Amino acid sequence: MSESMVQGSDGFAPLLDGYDPGGFFCELTTPRADGGREVRLIAERLAHLGVEELRRRARQIERSLYDLGVTFTVYSDANAIDRILPFDLVPRVLFAAEWAEIEAGIAQRVRALNLFLHDVYHDQHILKDGTIPPELVLKNANFRPEMVGIDLKHGTYIHICGVDLVRDEHGRFFVLEDNGRTPSGASYVIENRHAMLRVFPDLMADIGVRPVDNYGLKLQAAMGALAPAGVADPHVVLLSPGIYNSAYFEHVCLAREMGAWLVEGRDLVAIDDRIYMRTTAGLVPVHVIYRRINDDFLDPAVFRPDSALGVPGVMAAFRKGNVALANAIGTGVADDKAVYAYVPKIIRYYLGEDAILPNVETNICREPAALRYTLDNLDKLVVKPVGESGGYGLLVGPAATKPEIAAFRTQLERDPANYISQPTLKLSVAPTLTEAGIAPRHVDLRPFAITGETTWVLPGGLTRVALKQGSLVVNSSQGGGSKDTWVLA
Repeated sequence: MSESMVQGSDGFAPLLDGYDPGGFFCELTTPRADGGREVRLIAERLAHLGVEELRRRARQIERSLYDLGVTFTVYSDANAIDRILPFDLVPRVLFAAEWAEIEAGIAQRVRALNLFLHDVYHDQHILKDGTIPPELVLKNANFRPEMVGIDLKHGTYIHICGVDLVRDEHGRFFVLEDNGRTPSGASYVIENRHAMLRVFPDLMADIGVRPVDNYGLKLQAAMGALAPAGVADPHVVLLSPGIYNSAYFEHVCLAREMGAWLVEGRDLVAIDDRIYMRTTAGLVPVHVIYRRINDDFLDPAVFRPDSALGVPGVMAAFRKGNVALANAIGTGVADDKAVYAYVPKIIRYYLGEDAILPNVETNICREPAALRYTLDNLDKLVVKPVGESGGYGLLVGPAATKPEIAAFRTQLERDPANYISQPTLKLSVAPTLTEAGIAPRHVDLRPFAITGETTWVLPGGLTRVALKQGSLVVNSSQGGGSKDTWVLA
């Protein structure tokens, strides 16, 4: 299918000479039912520029990202390295109809997850009637008894959510995982677009791409709306662990975009169950905290007493309703990879609807039959620890060596409840500029949703690309890069 488009388009032929998606769905060359003009224009313009000019512009973008400090930190046993997120300048294109499905599916999912969180921290109907095994929630490391009985504005626990999507060889989207604690990556969506507009205005002209530069305004409005009753001009801060955090650039970017103060725990103090920011002019009241610190480190008076990152007393202020937290404490229950397997049931339970975006088929290894199946098929499956993120601790069976599989088998048998397994999907690919020219590389997509009374989804999101040939691991911490995602208007 994709071959016919490559051969049939004058624009594709020079640029994609020898390009072969290899049986995978291609995000640029595979025809879709609802469009083609914009894709042909993009292909023709890329072909007109040629590979060498693309390389020159790629270097320009790389320099501009570095100069602007658009970086993340990679940690090893020896040191911490600040580097730019590798950026590929061939855009990933989504048609309007595709985006409409994604947007509706994410809004549905976030709504159901918020209802689920309200329930598990209140009446626990879904646990009592056996729809979800109670121990999966109540014994979950991310379940916070401190949240039981606390009512939140609009019943919203997950104010910012990143939902990871993949597309299979038939062009169908699936949810790979939910990120409802402190999802990262929105800043790269904004900066990628800025970089493309600076270096590639000729590629984007007359295409009709939906903008992404209003994310900060949407975030600001959602955070302001969380303020305690009676506060007319709420003070919002973004709480960061500090400059040594891998996502510190994002914290700076989002604070700037939303016009909020960027603070660390030492900048805040709790007095009489209220939170204040220390300034040279004295104490300033704080009404909303957009936190980029995990639950454990947020309040040493309640969680980890050795935390130097949080604010002693913030939970007491939160319980009294004197300060709002986004995302709320305890949202990790909803993005646990074992609970993920039940999300279609959660949607049906609370909304009476089928999931618009289906899950990837998932085996929960705490269940004996699923464990046996996983152990028998380790060379064919992707196996993930339920609480990890960033691509750490997983096994990609088809790409693993026999010794790696044997070592992972031992881990799995020792602690099966810590793992799930999924089939190895034929992830879609996108044309990517490599040392050898334009070649297919696997991609996923992380759209970002902001929820208050209603949910708004940033048009496009972060397309992550596995830069190593044949790799399915797109995480930046594992060598992946990103692309600008164009949602056609």
